[in-house]
Order: sequence, then C-alpha cells, then structure tokens
Amino acid sequence: MYAKGGREDTGRDALQWIRSCVEQGAGEIVLNSIDADGVKGGFDLEMLEAVCSIVNVPVIASGGAGSKEDFIELFRRLPKVDAGLAASVFHFGEVSIPDLKRCLRQAEIPVRI
Repeated sequence: MYAKGGREDTGRDALQWIRSCVEQGAGEIVLNSIDADGVKGGFDLEMLEAVCSIVNVPVIASGGAGSKEDFIELFRRLPKVDAGLAASVFHFGEVSIPDLKRCLRQAEIPVRI
C-alpha cells in the first residue's frame, strides 16, 4: 500500500489494512487504485473484487474511469460495488452525468435519480 500520491510505500498490505479499518468501525470503503487513477483505462476491477470479498460495508470505486463503458463494465462485473466515482471525465466534459445515467439505465444498472 502506498501513500502521498503513490510516492511512499507504507509497508502495509492494502487488504489487511482495509479489513482492519472495517473491524474498527469504518462504514464504507472508497478504493482509489493509484495504478488506475488518471489513466482512464477503467477501474481496477481485480482490486475492487478482492476488497468486496472481504468486507461487508459499501465499496466505492475510484480512479480509472475514462468512458461510460468503464462504468457499465464495473457494475456488470462487480455488482457488489455500490458506487463509481470519477472526476476528470466529468470536469473536462468527456462524459456528462445525465448521459452516463441514461446509458447505465439502458444497460439495466440501477441509478439514483
């Protein structure tokens, strides 16, 4: 596991640390994979799947979204993920939130109104 924008190796195992945080009362996990963040190549599905398999709290995927299809793949492959978070694709107008919601609904993925 890394800190400070991926510059500092903490020496901790991410999954063990996440499990410990939930045991101590964390109510949800926002998983931002530094490997996927800013790359716009899709969410880190492998890591998200591993986290979902060890916790019983909501998991929010962050980092890696580059298209509407990345969100569809996220929720189809990992229905245990509760939400997908993105920034730059929205800030730079590459994906509009109403269009993403429409596409998710068309893919029969539940979306908040």
